[in-house]
Order: sequence, then structure tokens, then C-alpha cells
Amino acid sequence: MQATDLSFLSNGLLGAALGAGLAIIGAGIGIGMIGRGATEGMARQPEIAGNIQTAGIILAALIEGATFFALIVCLLINGTVGGALG
Repeated sequence: MQATDLSFLSNGLLGAALGAGLAIIGAGIGIGMIGRGATEGMARQPEIAGNIQTAGIILAALIEGATFFALIVCLLINGTVGGALG
């Protein structure tokens, strides 16, 4: 194989790395927005702070689950493409 034949493999590794990074950044933004909204809601209505906190934790866990799924998919792509290089 020539060096130009392996260029698609390096593009796959780059895509996997970018996908993993974007998934983590998106999760950070999403959890930050949940935290901001929960904090504002608890400040406005302190009597339902427990319900808001519970809902925020559940939503953050769902975001983390989706993020881990995306991260695993990116790592599997990385392993598949990276294995073809070696």
C-alpha cells in the first residue's frame, strides 16, 4: 500500500476524536444549563426545591448516559480504524 491509500484511515481517526470531543462538550453545556435552571427554579420557589433537585439529577444522568454511548461509539471507531493502521 502507498501512503496515499491510508489517508482515509487518518481521516477516520480524526473524525472519531472530533466526535468524542463534541459529545463531551455538548454534555458539559447541557448539564450546565440544567444546573442553571434548577438553581433559578429553587431560588424562585424554595418550597419545591427537592422536586427540582430530583428532576435535575435524573436529567443530568440521562445526558451522561447519552454522552457515554457517543463516547463508546467514537472509541470503537477509533479502535477499528486504528487497528487497520497497525
